[in-house]
Amino acid sequence: MAGRPGVGKARARGNIEQLASGALRVRVYAGIDPVTKKRHMLLEVVPAGPKAWREAEAVRERLLHEVAEKRNPRTSATVNQLLERYLEQFAGSPNTLELYRSHVRNHISPCLGHLRVGQLDAEMIDAFYSELRRCRSRCNGRRSIDHRAQGEHECTDTCRPHSCKPLAPTTIRHIHYVLSGAYKKAVRWRWVGVNPTAQADPPPTPKPNPRPPTAEEAARIVTESWRDPAWGSLIWTAMTTGMRRGELCAIRVSSVDITPGRETLWLRRAIRRDPELGWAESDLKTHQQRRIALDAETVTVLREQIARCRARASALGFELPGDAYLFSGAPDCATFPTPDSLTQRYDRMVSRLGIDTTLHKLRHYSATELIAGGVDPRTVAGRLGHGGGGTTTLKTYTAWVSEADQRAAKGLGSGMPQRPPDVDPVDRARREPRYPYEVVAAGLAGRIDDGTLAEGDEVPPATELATTYGVSLATAKRGVVLAQDWGLLTRIDRNRVEVAPRPMVADLLPSQSVPVQSRPVSGVVLLDLVLLRVGVPITRFTSAADPRSAEDLQRLLVDAVRRRGGDVEALAEYELEVRTVGDPEPIMTYVASRS
Repeated sequence: MAGRPGVGKARARGNIEQLASGALRVRVYAGIDPVTKKRHMLLEVVPAGPKAWREAEAVRERLLHEVAEKRNPRTSATVNQLLERYLEQFAGSPNTLELYRSHVRNHISPCLGHLRVGQLDAEMIDAFYSELRRCRSRCNGRRSIDHRAQGEHECTDTCRPHSCKPLAPTTIRHIHYVLSGAYKKAVRWRWVGVNPTAQADPPPTPKPNPRPPTAEEAARIVTESWRDPAWGSLIWTAMTTGMRRGELCAIRVSSVDITPGRETLWLRRAIRRDPELGWAESDLKTHQQRRIALDAETVTVLREQIARCRARASALGFELPGDAYLFSGAPDCATFPTPDSLTQRYDRMVSRLGIDTTLHKLRHYSATELIAGGVDPRTVAGRLGHGGGGTTTLKTYTAWVSEADQRAAKGLGSGMPQRPPDVDPVDRARREPRYPYEVVAAGLAGRIDDGTLAEGDEVPPATELATTYGVSLATAKRGVVLAQDWGLLTRIDRNRVEVAPRPMVADLLPSQSVPVQSRPVSGVVLLDLVLLRVGVPITRFTSAADPRSAEDLQRLLVDAVRRRGGDVEALAEYELEVRTVGDPEPIMTYVASRS
């Protein structure tokens, strides 16, 4: 070893030792271990081979660079030691802490606890999650027996052949939260340089799918619960307020304010399971008290429940204190009901009714009813005690928010003013021309209507029209073409255009006017007209005419058919529905047939 180049330098900064198997072990000093208070050495073994020394030198240089840049693990502590230190400093609720400890005890420690914190990488974590998805007990795949009793015993029917059961995705995500939180601390403490859980791939977050009881099921539940008025009052309050079961158990008489105009429930505490004390009062889940406004019926229910508690106390010879528990089963209301007792009683009740639901789904029932009723998610979040300003509420109740949005859109549509009728573009251009070429075409149409230009008269040349209407020559020509499209003009040759002939009323069979309304309308008025073909509406327009004049109506019908590109020879297929402007009811339907 001494004869190899660079080994002396390696000894000064880090050692390369040859093992009996021929492999090389690289040792680099990395300071004092903050956990064990001993010298911390980075170790890595290079397999034997012709290039082993060169690879060992590269490993040594890499480790030295990591130490110089403070990217190396500063401790040889194990994952178990990291988790123990992390959970000692955990600031969450006692229930969450107990849950995390059970995950460490049952799943993390048996598989990963013995590894050094610097050894764990994303590949190991992904393999660990994959194994949990296959079998929660991490069996080896061979046939075995699941024994109910520990140690030597005579197997009974309770000892059954092992069947692999995967761990739920939510539980695996909880395990990921434990590892992720612990390694974030490890990076801050500089036990490791990189958090391997950031590259791991836990199961995706399951999409919330609340299934509250239906309105019919809720009615049956309330009816059944009211066999015991105190129990019925609790169920009613859970439905209308959406409180958690621990919050329901912690309601005191002093928490209920039934003062007119200030009817509220003041939630300050909840009943939770403490690992050491058992069931006990503690802060709310979000550590923030909240007030819930009450409806009139719920106020009546709670007033009657308080009266029952006071009557029971009076019968025992004492006055009910203000800090008495509202839904207590004790005669003096001095003790709270336990959440598990509520759950068990509720499960037995719905089982008798044949309804598949849980006590917690009453909370979903309250939320969905509020959202479906048009209450904004932020207000719902405040009533339910959700954090994040409504983010959790939106994620959980997306389907109901969408349904409420649809109803809101329908309500907005019903409140909008009446939509104006469709306007025929030709009729609009003739009455209210917007563009210079439309002004030219509308002017020609007006001269034809008032008789200035009769059938067969030649239309003034484009140069004269351009001067008359103050437009360019191209615009004047475009206006003439538009009037042709309206069926008012006919081109004789390249430079001459004349007024088109109109169909003679005498060529038609007597027109048929089908009266729809007996109200008389006389004289020239502004009419709202709908052109129909075989009973199907085609276009809608307005025009001034005398609805009693068959000639006026015939002219309007023919012009409308031509403007829509129809064939006058098939005039019998068309009808003209006639209304006065502003009147929703038609006064007649005009039809005509050709001989």
